[in-house]
Amino acid sequence: MKEGLDIVYEDNHLLVINKTSGMLVQSDRTEDICLLDMAKDYIKQKYNKPGNVFLGLVHRLDRPVSGLVILAKTSKALTRMTEQFRQNRIQKYYWAITDRMLPEIEGSLVNWLIKDRQKNLVSTFSKEKAGSVKAELEYRVLSNINSLYLSEVRLITGRFHQIRAQFSAAGCPIVGDLKYGFKSPNPDQSICLHARKLFFRHPVRNEEINLVAPLWPKPCWDVFRDHGESGSA
Repeated sequence: MKEGLDIVYEDNHLLVINKTSGMLVQSDRTEDICLLDMAKDYIKQKYNKPGNVFLGLVHRLDRPVSGLVILAKTSKALTRMTEQFRQNRIQKYYWAITDRMLPEIEGSLVNWLIKDRQKNLVSTFSKEKAGSVKAELEYRVLSNINSLYLSEVRLITGRFHQIRAQFSAAGCPIVGDLKYGFKSPNPDQSICLHARKLFFRHPVRNEEINLVAPLWPKPCWDVFRDHGESGSA
């Protein structure tokens, strides 16, 4: 870990960080410290760069979510990585903990979502409605310990609060996620959702990059730590 950042991958074009829950990816009205500013400071100090540092945000994670965030060091890399996301050519896998079993051991969820910008959440519907967008994911249950269920989720679409909203609609809100119906908060206000794996083509070298974010040492993940560290799933 460098300068408070858990760097999973770095080269001349990309910087990929395992974000801890509770940290903003980008600054907002709270003016709390954010991942993007910390990463810029890290690059400026490491490479002794004068003036402003270019670092492009390829995608975002919600504040209470942990896991992989891709930053681009060059405008070329930013453009090409953004295009990969837009064309859905990046494979994104999340780990989620619930206290209820999903409908099947392995399956998919398809819903339509409508975002409420004032409340900063989405409503979920089983059929298309005016103003809605389709949300689709695949999941498989990896483990069940002490009445908790660890599931791996592959996003087919990339909608706002998608996993949180779809799991809630399936009767399985993510542990700690009060906004989407879980009964109690985690002590650190995190939710048990972790951006675990990213598979994509390097924007310049065109080689395949496969990245895995270790679990953070937090209570909600401790019960499944052996599963995560074993490299299974």
